[in-house]
Formats: sequence, structure tokens, C-alpha cells
Amino acid sequence: QVQLVESGGGLVQAGGSLRLSCAASGRRNNLGWFRQAPGKEREFVAAISWGGAATYYADTVKGRFTISRDNALNTVYLQMNSLKPEDTAVYYCAARRSIGGATMPSAYDYWGQGTQVTVSS
Repeated sequence: QVQLVESGGGLVQAGGSLRLSCAASGRRNNLGWFRQAPGKEREFVAAISWGGAATYYADTVKGRFTISRDNALNTVYLQMNSLKPEDTAVYYCAARRSIGGATMPSAYDYWGQGTQVTVSS
């Protein structure tokens, strides 16, 4: 069983920045961030392999968001810059054991409770 606890969400003005953190129990998990806005399906944001060598981003956040991890702390981060109102959503951290499926919610085995990010215009 892997437990994931997100933190760092909040309210920010457009153009601002936030950093999300996700503390994960266990080791050697491939980790990802997803988000879900009201009335919309959960969508992929970013993912990172357990060693940190491979990263993946949705086109909508590429160049603005950066995913990273500190395996000594079992924590993954999502640095979000140049935030837009359309980034408003609940952001979820997720862990998967498989190598493939980084962008697919169905490939993930464990999910955190989510943290709200609201970007005002």
C-alpha cells in the first residue's frame, strides 16, 4: 500500500506561481500529477520515473510546469509558473508500479486526496 499526501495548493493571481508537494510512502514508485476541474474529466499534467531520469508533460503545461522528486525525502514536486485561470482544478498525486502508461489515469494504482489550486484572473 502506498500513501500519498499532497500539499501546497491555494489561491494565486494569474501569472503567479505555486509549488505542490506530494509525500509518498514506499519507494521506487513512478509518480504523476493529474488535475480535475469541475464538470471535467481527470487529466494528466506531468509524470516522473522513480529514478527521475524520465519526465512527461501535458502540452498545456509544457514550459510552465516542472516536475521533480527527492527520493531521499520520498517527495515529488510540481513547480507551477505563469499560472492561468484555466489551471484551476483539484490536483492529485498518483503512483504506479508499471513502467508504461505515464499519462493514463488507469495505469496508476494509488491516489492522494487532492489539493485545490485556484487561479484568479
